[in-house]
Amino acid sequence: MILEHARLVVKPGMATEFESAFGHAKQIIAGMPGFRSLSLSRCIERPGAYLLLVEWEALEDHTEGFRGSPEYQQWRRLLHHFYEPFPTVEHYEQVDARSPLRSNLTATRQA
Repeated sequence: MILEHARLVVKPGMATEFESAFGHAKQIIAGMPGFRSLSLSRCIERPGAYLLLVEWEALEDHTEGFRGSPEYQQWRRLLHHFYEPFPTVEHYEQVDARSPLRSNLTATRQA
């Protein structure tokens, strides 16, 4: 699994319009091969800043499959005019994780 990380800075006064457009755009990406999930979070300290996290099965599902598709052109038309500056996108592989919920369930089962 690959985690795509994009920090999005939306132009002042356009947050509501961006969130509405993103509601439509997420349907586009959700239908792409290799797509697993996404989350969009709004920054508390910096109005207009968002964090987009998208899980893909493989890096190529994003970089070649989605970005090379006609659906990506629809995504661009819906969203790219909101950003200033244009976002940097990075991809991550998980190397370690821990879930408190799992730890609590395990402890409860062992008791």
